[in-house]
Amino acid sequence: MDQINLGEIVVDVVLKDIKNIHLSVYPPEGHVRIAAPERMDLDTIRIYAISKLSWIRKQQKKFREQVREAPREYLNKESHYYLGKRYMLRVFEQDATPKVLLKHTTIDLYVRPNSDLQKKHEVMEAWYRERLKEKIPNIINKWEYLLGVSPNEFAIKKMRTKWGTCNREAGRIWLNLELAKKPYECIEYIVVHEMVHLIERSHNSNFVAIMDHYLFDWKKLKSELNKLPISHVDWGY
Repeated sequence: MDQINLGEIVVDVVLKDIKNIHLSVYPPEGHVRIAAPERMDLDTIRIYAISKLSWIRKQQKKFREQVREAPREYLNKESHYYLGKRYMLRVFEQDATPKVLLKHTTIDLYVRPNSDLQKKHEVMEAWYRERLKEKIPNIINKWEYLLGVSPNEFAIKKMRTKWGTCNREAGRIWLNLELAKKPYECIEYIVVHEMVHLIERSHNSNFVAIMDHYLFDWKKLKSELNKLPISHVDWGY
């Protein structure tokens, strides 16, 4: 991967078998990436990037100003989120297998006595992962009928710069673990977004047309998702 330095801004450049150049600025840090046709030289790409500097800075400023959650300490009465709703955490120590129980207004975390911060985090993360795994199949089942396409599989992982990604060759979609904390309709938007990439590789006019046709409010959902609080990049996230 090549890089272009534009003062304080570093742009990753990926040359691909595509027709048009694509510029992206990703949350949460404002990472900049350009995907360009293989035939395009770096000087031409640099000129293009310079012409987009104002837009890049605007996007990065938006991400920097986005509300961020304070680092989680897993203490009683701490706020945690699930499907966009805020819950109060209650921590219980017991000599038994750790678990998490979702109540009406609380998330109850059960851990062994003297469990440290890392262990509490791991138990909560595993719970979020399982809850998200439960939600995704219903969304896929709904939209594979509408879109006429279905992933061969989906997987969940921690990602620094994307809510989701699609491997067209393998027919696999990846989803960011952080989505478990976001509203259901935002999760659905990301799943649809990645499924549409099984039809159309890039974010071109055809991609937009498909999204507009099948999920008319996707731009509103995208904006809502990117305005929601995001976690600090801890625990190797």
